[in-house]
Amino acid sequence: MRYVLFNWFAKLTGWPGALLLFRAKVFYEDKETKNAYLKGPAVIVCNHTSIFDYVQLLFVFFRRTVRFQTAEVLYEKKGLARLLKMLGAVYVDRDAKDFGFVPKSEDILDRGGVLGIFPESRLPLKDEERPLEFKPSAAYIALAMNVPVIPVYTDGRYFKVFKRPHVTVGKPIDLFDYYDPDVSERENLAVCSEKLREAVIRLGEATEEKLRS
Repeated sequence: MRYVLFNWFAKLTGWPGALLLFRAKVFYEDKETKNAYLKGPAVIVCNHTSIFDYVQLLFVFFRRTVRFQTAEVLYEKKGLARLLKMLGAVYVDRDAKDFGFVPKSEDILDRGGVLGIFPESRLPLKDEERPLEFKPSAAYIALAMNVPVIPVYTDGRYFKVFKRPHVTVGKPIDLFDYYDPDVSERENLAVCSEKLREAVIRLGEATEEKLRS
């Protein structure tokens, strides 16, 4: 409960600043997506452009408390680490063979919550193809908990004087539509992860098409 209360406090007090600094234009893949995209438990997956992606999505999904998986590097500064804990973030140590973040993530969904994941696991380097390959944890957790995945694309145009960031929220995806019981779990996770990546890419293409029209 304290995570929910602090999330609402942070969003309500931070709304004026977010409106001024981000000014995001949010698109939806269809009307059904806009009206019912987050009823009940769900996993949100999004491409990763900067640390401000976390902030942006908190306000895009304003009505729900989104608890994000966050990398160990963000906990190096005590102030930021404390803030993330108060927001209910799920700590992920990418350098350790510790998968404790998985049951914590599943518990959020089991309680009817919303989990946010950046499946690329890190920010792309300058010359790398974007988005990077998606890690399998998002697909694994969504399949294990039988919850839909909401793909999201952001162009990351934060703090631009004459440009505003654009976000497109996609239709919920049921990964069991791509699950093949006749192949290994590893193969299924690879297929499902790539389907999520392709969905984010399509949203990015749709976003750019809207901006050109």
